[in-house]
Amino acid sequence: MKTAFAAALVAAALMGVSTIGVSPASAMPLAPAAGTTNIIPVAQGCGPGFHRGPRGACRPNRGPIYAPVVRRCPPGFFVGPRGVCRRRY
Repeated sequence: MKTAFAAALVAAALMGVSTIGVSPASAMPLAPAAGTTNIIPVAQGCGPGFHRGPRGACRPNRGPIYAPVVRRCPPGFFVGPRGVCRRRY
C-alpha cells in the first residue's frame, strides 16, 4: 500500500514539474477578427420609419398631432370643394 501511494505521489510530482513554464496549447491560435461585419444597424429591428410600441410590436413613426385648422376665407368668398376660397356671385 505504501509503495503504491509513494509511486502515485512521485508520478504526480513529476507531472507537475514537467508542466511548469509551459503555456497552454491552442488548436489554432489566431488574432481576433478586425470587427468588419455585414450587419446594418436598424432602429429597434423594425426598419426605417417604424419603432417598437409598448407591447413590442412595430408601429409607424408619426409627427406631433396638431389640432385641425378651420380654413377661413375673406368676406365675399367661400371654401370650394377642393379647399380653396371661391368668390360668391
